[in-house]
Amino acid sequence: MISIRNIVKKYRSGSEEIAALGGISAEISAGEFTVILGPSGSGKSTMLNMLGGMDRPTSGQILVGGEDISELSEKKLTDYRRKNVGFVFQFYNLVDNLTAYENVGIAADLNGNTDKAADALRDVGLEKRRDNFPNQLSGGQMQRVAIARAVAKSPKLLL
Repeated sequence: MISIRNIVKKYRSGSEEIAALGGISAEISAGEFTVILGPSGSGKSTMLNMLGGMDRPTSGQILVGGEDISELSEKKLTDYRRKNVGFVFQFYNLVDNLTAYENVGIAADLNGNTDKAADALRDVGLEKRRDNFPNQLSGGQMQRVAIARAVAKSPKLLL
């Protein structure tokens, strides 16, 4: 499903060039559970951002389902993210003035899966907290809402 070919990512900081990733290659099959491990600053988040179409490599290719997402236009990258990728963000990124159900429903609705919002909340054990706002939830509950939001849209790739 995913073929990462010699990915390099460099950033500029003033006149200095910083290599966040230096020639990473990997293959990930459909249905495979993959963990990216490494010390702080090793490029884990950079790699996830590129797999999710939120950032582009400086060089190399990222093929998802045979399509080189590193060459897609901004519009096509937006479509790729909307249709194919579910994100579970480290800091949740929940909308404060929306309930748990509404936070999950926004993502589910992007792919016409509105009816999956309630199922996703049930699957993470939060069906009784569906009408609570993020400030009424514990950190663990907010994380589970974020997970429900990511899986409710039935993504091909969950990051």
